Amino acid sequence: MFLLVLLPLLNIYGQDTDRNKLVQVSGIITNDENGPVPHASIISTKLRRGTISELTGIYSLISLPGDTVFVTALGFKKYTFRVPQDFDDKIYKRDIMLVSDTISIEGVTILPWKTYEEFKREVLASVPVMKPEVRYMYENLASIQATLDNNPSYSVSPEAGFRMSMQQNANTIMTRNQTPYNNLLNPFAWAKFFNGVKNGLLKNQKTDQSSRKTKTRTRKKKSGEEK
Repeated sequence: MFLLVLLPLLNIYGQDTDRNKLVQVSGIITNDENGPVPHASIISTKLRRGTISELTGIYSLISLPGDTVFVTALGFKKYTFRVPQDFDDKIYKRDIMLVSDTISIEGVTILPWKTYEEFKREVLASVPVMKPEVRYMYENLASIQATLDNNPSYSVSPEAGFRMSMQQNANTIMTRNQTPYNNLLNPFAWAKFFNGVKNGLLKNQKTDQSSRKTKTRTRKKKSGEEK
C-alpha cells in the first residue's frame, strides 16, 4: 500500500526535475556569405519538437542537456549539433553557418516537342514557301555556276563583272518603286542586238579564224585566176 502511494510522487518529482533541466537554445543561422537563412527547420530529437528561423535568421528552441539538434534548409547541407550534457544554464547560444548544397546551372529552354522528328516536322512546316520567280532565279544561278565550273575556258574578267554589277545597280535605281522594264520590248536593245550579230557577236573565235582563212584562200585563188 505504501508503494502504491509513493509511485505517483516519484513520477511528479521526475517531471519537476526534467522541467528544471529545460534549456532554451537560440542563435542566428547564416549562409557562407554571412547572409541570414530564413525558414530553416530546427528539430530537437529528445523532445521531438521543432521550429523555424525568422526572416532575419534568428531561431529559438526548447531543448535538454545532451540533446541532438538537427538543422535543415532548402539548398543547404544538413547541420547537427549537441547541447552539452553538463550544461547548467538556462540559455544555450549557438550560431550556425550552413553550407550551400546546390550547383547553379544555366537556364534550360523547355520545348513542346517530345522527339527530334516532331521538332523537325514542325520547323519544316513553318518555313515559308519560296516564290516561283525566286526559285527559278536560284536555279538559273546554279546552272550558270555549274557551267562555269565545268568549262574553265568560260571566264569573266573583273572589268566585265564590275561593268555588269554597275549596270544592274543603275537599273535598280532607275526602276525603284516601279515595274522592272523588259528588254524584249525595247527596240533600241533589239537594234543593238542585230548590230552585234552582224559584227560577229555570236561567232566563236575558232569559226572567225577559219572564216578568215577561207576568205584569204578565195582571194588568192581569184588573184591566181586573174593572172
